[in-house]
Amino acid sequence: MPSSLVRGKYVICKVESRTEAQVIEDGAVFQKDGKIVEIGRYDELAARHRPDQELGSRDHVVVPGFVNSHHHVGLTPFQLGSPDYALELWFASRLGARRVDLYLDTLYSAFEMIESGITTVQHLHGWVPGPLARVEEGASQVLKAYDDIGMRASYSFSVRDQNRLVYEADEDFVKRLPAELGAGIAEHLKSQSIPLEDNFALFDALVGKVADHRRLKIQLAPANLHWCSDRALGMLKDCADKHRAPMHMHLLETAYQKEYARRRGNMTAVEYLDKFGLLSPLMTLGHGVWLTESDIDLAASTDTRICHNCSSNLRLRSGVAPLNEFEKRGMKVGIGLDEAGINDDRDMLQEMRMVQRVHRVPGMDDVVPTCPQVLRMASEHGAATTPFAGQIGKLETGMAADLVVLRWRDIAYPYLHHETDPVDAVVHRAKAGAVQTVMVAGEVILHDGRFTKVDKDAALEELASALRAPLSAEEERRARLGKEVFPHVKRFYDGYLEGQSRTPYYQPSSRV
Repeated sequence: MPSSLVRGKYVICKVESRTEAQVIEDGAVFQKDGKIVEIGRYDELAARHRPDQELGSRDHVVVPGFVNSHHHVGLTPFQLGSPDYALELWFASRLGARRVDLYLDTLYSAFEMIESGITTVQHLHGWVPGPLARVEEGASQVLKAYDDIGMRASYSFSVRDQNRLVYEADEDFVKRLPAELGAGIAEHLKSQSIPLEDNFALFDALVGKVADHRRLKIQLAPANLHWCSDRALGMLKDCADKHRAPMHMHLLETAYQKEYARRRGNMTAVEYLDKFGLLSPLMTLGHGVWLTESDIDLAASTDTRICHNCSSNLRLRSGVAPLNEFEKRGMKVGIGLDEAGINDDRDMLQEMRMVQRVHRVPGMDDVVPTCPQVLRMASEHGAATTPFAGQIGKLETGMAADLVVLRWRDIAYPYLHHETDPVDAVVHRAKAGAVQTVMVAGEVILHDGRFTKVDKDAALEELASALRAPLSAEEERRARLGKEVFPHVKRFYDGYLEGQSRTPYYQPSSRV
C-alpha cells in the first residue's frame, strides 16, 4: 500500500470540547501502511517524509472519515413500495418488498455513503428467510460487498425470536386474522424464523470468516425489546461477555414501544435491559426517542451509547430524540442514517445539518447542538458505537488513516467571512459534491468522483436490470399478504396508548 501525504488548507483533526476542535492550518497527514504516522504543518512534514503519493492541496480541507452508526439496506423502503407510515404500520407494508440481490443492494448504498464521506458503517441485517445456511450466505454477500468496495464495516444479524409483526406473540396475532389470511401470515412468519441457537452459531461463523480482515468486524444486535424473549436477552448477554462484543439494539423508537415495555415488565425498557446487565459501554441504543429522564440518567451512568437517527425518526413519525439531554450528560452519541435520510439517500453531510438544526429549542440559553458536537457525533462518537472504537474517528498519530478530502472552494465560494470557523463551515455548507477523495486504512477508495475498486455504473445497471424482471409468484404472494394484513395490524394498535402520554420527554414546551 503506498504511503501518502494528505494536505489541506485546514486539517480538522478531532473535536476537543463542545465548542473547540483541533485544526491545523496549511496542515497535512502522513500515513504509511494504513496508519497515521504524523500530523502537522505541511511544509514540516513534506521536508521529513518522502511519500509515494500526495493528495489534497492548499485548496482542500481534510476531516476524519464519517461513521454511519445505524444502517440496514440499499434500495430504500420507499423505492420498494413502502411509504413513510408510522413505524408499526410500515413493518406490515414491507412484507411485499421485492427480493433484491444482497451484494448489489449493499454496493448501492455503499456508493452513496462513501460519496458523502462515510468510511465506516454499522450494518444491521435482518429479515432474511431461514434456514441458517441461507442466512449465512446472505451475510457473506453483504460482507463481500463492503470488502470489495474497500469500506470499513461492522456487521450484525438482528436477533428476533418473538412478536415478529405486532407487539404480541405471533400465534396470538394469527388467531385474530381470518383463517386463510392467518395461514398465509403464519407461513410467512415461520419462514422468517431460525432457532435462537442458530443466531449464535452464525455469530461464531462470521467472526471466524472475518478474522483476517482489518476492515470487517462482527457485533451482536438484539433487534428490540419486543423482538427478544428473556431467554434471548440472557443468551445475548452471555455471548457479549464471552467475546467482549459490542451490541446495537433498537429501543424506544415509538410511544408504542414504550407502552409495550410497561406492559411486559411494569418498568421502562431501559430498566428492563438493566435487569439483564445489558447496559454498558458495549451497548448502543438505537433511536431512544422515548427515554424518560430517569432512563437517560441510567444510560449515562452506565456509559451506554446512543445512536441518533434523526431523519428516520421524522419520516416514520416517531418523534424527536432528547439529544440535548444526552449531550448535557456527556453521553457518546453517534449518527445513523438508518434506512435512508430525509432525501431518501445516504448523505451524512446533510444528516449532520439535520441534527444540528432539529434540536434548536426555543430560548437564548446555549444548550443547542454546536457544530463541533455534531462533527464528533459523525466521527469519534460514532466510532465508539462499533468494534473499531479507539482506532478511527479522529486524525491522530497511531489511528487508522480513514479520512476525507473536501474541496474548500465548494464550501467557501463565492464568499465566506474570514472569521468563520472551518468546522462550522463544513457542518453548515459542505455537500456531497465537495467530497473529492475518500481514504480507508490508507487506501484511496474514491477519487474525483470515481470509485477505485468497483465499477459503479456496471453494478447499478446490473441491479436495475435484475429489477426489470416481473414479480415472482412468491413476491406477488407476499405483496397480497401485506395489503390484506395491513388493516388488521392497524386495528391491533387501536387504543394501545389509551391513557398514555404521546409527548416525548424532549418537548421544548416543557423545557422553556
